[in-house]
Order: sequence, then structure tokens, then C-alpha cells
Amino acid sequence: MGLALAIIALWLGMAVNARVGFLERYNIPAAVTGGLLISLVLSLLQALAGLQVQFDLALRDLLLIVFFSTIGLSARLRALLVGGRALALMLLLAVAFLLLQNVVGVGMAVAFDTHPAYGLIGGSISLVGGHGTALSWGQVFADELGLEDAAGLGMMFATAGLITGGLCGGPLGAWLIKRHNLSSTEKTVEMAHIEAHGTLTYLINVPDFMRALFLVALCFGVGAQVNDWLIGYNVRLPGFLTAMLMGIVMANVLDASGVKLDTRPVDLMGAISLQLFLGLSMISMPLLELRSAFGAVFLVMLLQSVLIVAFTVLVIFRALGRDYDAACISAGFIGMGLGATPVGIANMNAITDKFGPSSKAFLVIPLLGAFFIDIANASVVQFLLGLPLFSG
Repeated sequence: MGLALAIIALWLGMAVNARVGFLERYNIPAAVTGGLLISLVLSLLQALAGLQVQFDLALRDLLLIVFFSTIGLSARLRALLVGGRALALMLLLAVAFLLLQNVVGVGMAVAFDTHPAYGLIGGSISLVGGHGTALSWGQVFADELGLEDAAGLGMMFATAGLITGGLCGGPLGAWLIKRHNLSSTEKTVEMAHIEAHGTLTYLINVPDFMRALFLVALCFGVGAQVNDWLIGYNVRLPGFLTAMLMGIVMANVLDASGVKLDTRPVDLMGAISLQLFLGLSMISMPLLELRSAFGAVFLVMLLQSVLIVAFTVLVIFRALGRDYDAACISAGFIGMGLGATPVGIANMNAITDKFGPSSKAFLVIPLLGAFFIDIANASVVQFLLGLPLFSG
């Protein structure tokens, strides 16, 4: 039943997004739009008729690991090296921002007299990590800290960040370009991304699909073993992260061995698993239980938005040279920092469509988001959880 509702949520979201320009313009996932609508209907039925709907979320967790396994299987080290100095600099700045973002979140949690771990949920876990990371760490906090509503609260922050990142990133990038009279120096560019309004068609044969499915299954099994080994050393990482790391290792070992891997079935599995994962996550949101947190979420998002805008203008843009590429990367960084990597790419797409191409921006932000940011985010969260504030 849950899977069927998730598919309905996806269809509903596609229909609504196609008719509401704001949702389409800011790249709100169809599964999030439709899932929220279905979640609202279920909450109304619960409030008015006492109808309780329970979901088995084991499939949702499985889909999350599939998605991150496909991210790992699509990463190539030789592509990661092309970004050079800008990518390395952005990684250092991103780690610094992750720490600042969590300081704001934890400070707000302490101000509201709640467990400081809620501050991590209102920080980089949900905003940089997105829905998948929020749910994964939320489950960890529920199991280990007794914060049963952490996953649902994380979904609220991730959804709010998705919208806020789109609202802030594009306008700021345009403002930087106009204020500093910047322009693109490129006449042509090969965009390594799918156009936001395009339709993607996959041409896949069965042997290639089975090969990709086998590799994803290996990411599951080997990643779980690595996770068990790390737990023995008191290092707790979400299962999706170790699966992604195994995918990175496998993909690059095959690449170094001269074995050609067709990424189309990998991309297809990633796209399907992400949409169904988001659909299941959104329809199962306990909105009635979280209604008392709406005001706190709004206040935290306001502070986080001010922080990332100030950090981007005063640090990111200046450190990257105050040129056109830096402005495009700034727009992408805000989207990624508030609403995960897809929002950052959507922001840059809107900027470059209007002002001209920036191949550097479309290299740095996707590579940072797909390969480094999740590892850095997990490391920062793990470091903070080891502090006395959280152990107490």
C-alpha cells in the first residue's frame, strides 16, 4: 500500500508542478510536492475522523541505500581531479561552513531548551544532506538518543531548505553578477547535466541492467560489513554512506582495470529509487505530531539563510576570485547548503541560462555535492557528537 501511495504521490506531484510555475521554477521534486499533499490529506483524516495510517518503512530505507550506491558507482576519480584548486578550496570552505551551520543549529536548540542533537537536525544533517541524510541520522538519533521525532523534524527542515535554497541562490547569484558587472567569457559549453525541463530516455539492455544490479547488491553487502567493522571502533556512519563508499571503490577499480561500466542502468536505478524514497518519506510524515515545531523551523531557517548568504558573499565569492564563475558557484553553493545538491544545480542552471555559461561552476558544485559533501558532513556530525555537550 505504501509503495502504491508513493507512486500516486509522484504522479500527483508531476501534475501539480506542471501547473504551478513556482514549483517548476525552483525545481521542487515532484515526489515532495505530491507526498506533502497526500500527507496533508492523511493528517486531515486523522484529525477529523480518527483514521490512523501506519507505514512499513523498511522499503524506504532500502531505496535510500540503492540511491547512494548508484551515486558511488557513478563517481570517477579522474573526473574529480579535473576540478583542481577550485574544488579543493571549495571543500575546505564547505567544511568550515558545515561547522558554522551546526553551531547555529545547536545554539537554537539550546535556546529552545531541547536536546542539542536537534540542532544538528536543524543544521547540516537536513540542509546540506537533504531528505535522505535527515531520515538516516534521524533514525540513529531515535535509536541511540531516544529522539523519536528527529526523522520527521529532519524532513521538515529538508523540505524548508529545498524551497529556501531555491529562493535565495538564484537571486543572490544574479545580484553578484550585476553588482560587479560580470559576464561569461565562454562562447560554448558542454553541460554535464540534464536540462531542468527536459525528458530523459534510457536505452538499456538486460545484461547491462543485471550487471548494474549486481554491483548495487555488492554495495549493500560489503557496505554493511564495513559498517559493522567501524561500529567495533565506536564509529557510527549511516548505512547509505558506507554503501556509497563501496560504490566509489568498485567503480574506480573497474575503471582502472579497463572494464567498461554502462552508467545508464545505474542512473535509472538511482532516479527511480530517489523518487520512490522521497514519496514514501513524505506521505509518512507525522504532520500532526510536528505542528508545534512550525514556528521554530521558520526561525531556524531564517537564521540559517542569513548565515549562508553572508558566508557566500564575504567568503566564497571573494575566495574564488570575484569573477563570473565565482558568482555562479555562489548561487550553487547556497542551493546546496540549504537544500542539497540538486537545488544548487538548478540555481546555476537558472543563472547560466540568463547570463551565459560557466563550465567551471558545473564541474565544481556537482563534484563537491556528489562525492565530497556527504563524507564531510558525516565526519563533521560524527566529530560534534563526540563532544561532551552531546554525550551529556
